[in-house]
Amino acid sequence: MKQKIVLVGMSGGVDSSVAALLLKKQGYEVIGAFMKNFSETKNEITGECKWVEERKSAQKIAALLNIKFITLDFEKEYKKYVVDPMFRDYKKGLTPNPDILCNKIIKFPLLWKKAKKLGADCIATGHYAKIRKIKSGYQLLAGKDKNKDQSYFLYQLSQTDLSHTLFPVGNLTKTEVRAIAKKNRLPNWNKKGTSGICFIGKVDMKSFLQQKIKEKEGKVLDPAGKQIGTHPSIAYFTIGQRVGQRLGFKIEKHLEGRWYIAEKKKNNIIVIAPEKHPLLKKKKIFIKSLHLINPREKLPKQNLKARIRHLSPLVSGKIKKQKGKYIFTFSKSLEQIAEGQSIVLYHKDQVIGGGEMSL
Repeated sequence: MKQKIVLVGMSGGVDSSVAALLLKKQGYEVIGAFMKNFSETKNEITGECKWVEERKSAQKIAALLNIKFITLDFEKEYKKYVVDPMFRDYKKGLTPNPDILCNKIIKFPLLWKKAKKLGADCIATGHYAKIRKIKSGYQLLAGKDKNKDQSYFLYQLSQTDLSHTLFPVGNLTKTEVRAIAKKNRLPNWNKKGTSGICFIGKVDMKSFLQQKIKEKEGKVLDPAGKQIGTHPSIAYFTIGQRVGQRLGFKIEKHLEGRWYIAEKKKNNIIVIAPEKHPLLKKKKIFIKSLHLINPREKLPKQNLKARIRHLSPLVSGKIKKQKGKYIFTFSKSLEQIAEGQSIVLYHKDQVIGGGEMSL
């Protein structure tokens, strides 16, 4: 029987390293692939591009595992299809989720395109999620480790994506992954996990956006609609963010307690409200461009839950279609619902699908 070939996306982190290790032990011919998607983020100490450091780490692991290693340069595609749309959305006052777009347009399709050219049978990543084959196709499931589950970021994957993808660490916890790495003497077994924007990393969001979006002073209103100050630009902030001078807000009067951004309106207007104010809470949202993981399965009518941010608590609710639009009503009012962010629907551990939230 011909040995199956798998192309594994290796980031230099412990999760993708263990994914490659497990697949090799399962008898696959493993090819490690490092994706260079963004080269502007620098190490604050060395001044070196962060992708160079991460590539060195991934290359070292590949050498230890005695597997082939390649570097894929998708920087042009990443800028065109992820970074540029992200800036455009922020400029409109939305709060986009580039990690989801990256998985949908860059990571999974382009990795598979290269895999086919190399004669590989499938691709794999170190995501904490699971795939289940059923009669009508494939289901996407949450990972075993509920503190690391990454299914939220994968809800835009298609049946085609799932048909040739493996998630080797989906049935493991992060602790188990680190233990496997340590046992097999992988030097990154205790490496700190990445955070921030996919391939860009953790950045000061306001400073990052200021590179492309110029300041444009706008009004700050209180819940009654009275102007109480100004802000540097609606694009730099998101719903639920705490208001403060350090962010560039100029408030004309002293605000008692904590105040948060409640609404972002047209004409560059921001409405703020004190903690626990009704304006901060929303119970109903519209879902733009609802994507279903398996369109052949019916939307569950019972026990449907939703997540409005990665690892935020699952909240029960109901979905209905009205005048061609999908509306999701939560069982309780929620705060920090930002237009442009994603709502992901779950039925038990299964990801049903999701879409962009609008109010």
